Amino acid sequence: MTTTPSEKAAGVSLGMPQLPAPAYPDDVRARLEADAREIIARYPDSRSALLPLLHLVQSEEGHVTRTGMRFCADVLGLTTAEVTAVATFYTMYRRKPSGDYQVGVCTNTLCAVMGGDAIFDELEAHLGVGNDETTEDGKITLEHIECNAACDFAPVVMVNWEFFDNQTPESAKRLVDDLRDGKTVRPTRGAPLCTYKETARILAGFPDERPGAVEASGGAGPASLIGLRLAKGEAPQRRVVHPRTAGPQDEAPAEHLSSHDAPQQTSASDPANPAGPTAEEGE
Repeated sequence: MTTTPSEKAAGVSLGMPQLPAPAYPDDVRARLEADAREIIARYPDSRSALLPLLHLVQSEEGHVTRTGMRFCADVLGLTTAEVTAVATFYTMYRRKPSGDYQVGVCTNTLCAVMGGDAIFDELEAHLGVGNDETTEDGKITLEHIECNAACDFAPVVMVNWEFFDNQTPESAKRLVDDLRDGKTVRPTRGAPLCTYKETARILAGFPDERPGAVEASGGAGPASLIGLRLAKGEAPQRRVVHPRTAGPQDEAPAEHLSSHDAPQQTSASDPANPAGPTAEEGE
């Protein structure tokens, strides 16, 4: 059966059905089955283990292949259609080969207005790749991320799900250059970087066995904990901005505050900039 040009452009084929996915080599399957049994044993219902199992097969090839989905279906007693429905729903599962380092730039509202869009545009030009594309050396896959859940540190870039806070276009370009050159790169907070395959295995629920990695993981950054510290009385409460009628306080705030916390001088909020006479109704 032939395919029309419009069908080709849409990525649709009405020809021969796709052949079944090939199986893993025997040694690889034996190793993955041992890991899968450990994962499945954590859950009262085996099919609940599907998400970590998809991370497990992703750690094998760097993305979730048809072979990986067939493996998950076999060990869980599911159909490949059921596994595919889950694997295609979550963006954390890669569907095609990707780089050693997944560089995600947050372009959601706050990060975008603080510079995330500019960072992404600069990285596209610098790396010569677009969204969800990988550099020719196989090192970097660049992608938009909707929210890195780190608005206190906007704009944020993540590499293999580790945080790089308060980025600029220049710092982001240095970051990807260092990754491509094999230099040691340290996240702003969190565990040391590892490859995407290694990250996927950790997400499958296996311990990070690198010396000192767990101890280095730490917790939330200080900007995220200000409210909690204030609620516990562990830090003096200070005004975010100075009153308009008063001068600067004697002491600087204990924490760095983002520039976007300051109110803007608008006609509605600033008596020094009146909006002008207001017309009476009916005039």
